[in-house]
Amino acid sequence: MSQFTIPTPRPPDEALAGAIQAKIDAKTKPLGALGQLETLARQVALIQQTLTPTLRQPHVLVFAADHGIAAEGVSAYPADVTHQMVRNFAAGGAAINVFCRLYGLTLRVVDAGVRGSFADVPTVIDQKIAEGTRNFRHAPAMTAAECRQALAFGAALVDEIHRTGCNVVGFGEMGIGNTSSAAVLLHLLGGVPLARCVGRGTGLDEAGLARKQAVLAAAVAAHPTVDGTDALAVLATFGGFEIAQLCGALLRAAELGMVLLIDGFIGSAAALVAWRLVPAVLPYCIFSHESAEGGHPHLLRVLGVQPLLRLDLRLGEGTGCALAYPLVQAAVAFFTEMASFESAGVSQSELKVES
Repeated sequence: MSQFTIPTPRPPDEALAGAIQAKIDAKTKPLGALGQLETLARQVALIQQTLTPTLRQPHVLVFAADHGIAAEGVSAYPADVTHQMVRNFAAGGAAINVFCRLYGLTLRVVDAGVRGSFADVPTVIDQKIAEGTRNFRHAPAMTAAECRQALAFGAALVDEIHRTGCNVVGFGEMGIGNTSSAAVLLHLLGGVPLARCVGRGTGLDEAGLARKQAVLAAAVAAHPTVDGTDALAVLATFGGFEIAQLCGALLRAAELGMVLLIDGFIGSAAALVAWRLVPAVLPYCIFSHESAEGGHPHLLRVLGVQPLLRLDLRLGEGTGCALAYPLVQAAVAFFTEMASFESAGVSQSELKVES
């Protein structure tokens, strides 16, 4: 893995943008009447570089890992929940399982660094870097070599699903303590004051939130040479194995020209790292929703993106991706199937907008 080269996606070619917009404007509707669905259709058509986009073999990848920082009491749930939830995913009992079944999405669950074995659960993909990260209050969460290996594992899994014909993929995660990692990533890579980045995670009370803020402030102070100028160093010092694998997966998926569905705060933090490494990743990303986690609106503003949904979700697992996927389907369907004024014999001058 030491020879792994970080994927370098290129921005979609804008040469087709005029034809894409003309096709949207020719549909039997007032200009702009389908709002964000039109934005989505433009984005998918540009990503796929075609006037006839399709969505094939949709997947959701859920990367799971434990975090050493959880030992500092930054979560309302014990660290053992990560392992238990991965087993729940494998058994089909979690929210993401329900939504993937409902919308025809293939779910794949990855052990990126969970404490304990899943040898008896063959459906869990073994990409374990270690038994959780180190406690970044006292030491870097991972070594540079571990960080690069995690990036490589994420990219390799995307290669695997791409070979099945998949061209649209959602990214989820599970890891007690990972909102702490995401908060510090946002603070250092997004330049947002730490207090605005730190939220309640799994449901901390006021005292727990104050403790979490103090722990993370001390952790940042403990690594004074790590700043926002080096995204890989920030990721290695404060990230999680699941966040690093997500980042590698995002970059490779964009390089392959796939449509990327980004989930909530943790997924967006991985996208932030990817963006700081290779800015061209962003046009491939559809941000599913704005989470109820306190730092997420600030993160979306740093990236300059608009989420599709605002449902007060704060679960993770890729649930936002699954819920947003039907909207992406709708955007592609209207773009490829809806009649034009010419084909339907409708006069544009006679089409009125109802108040």
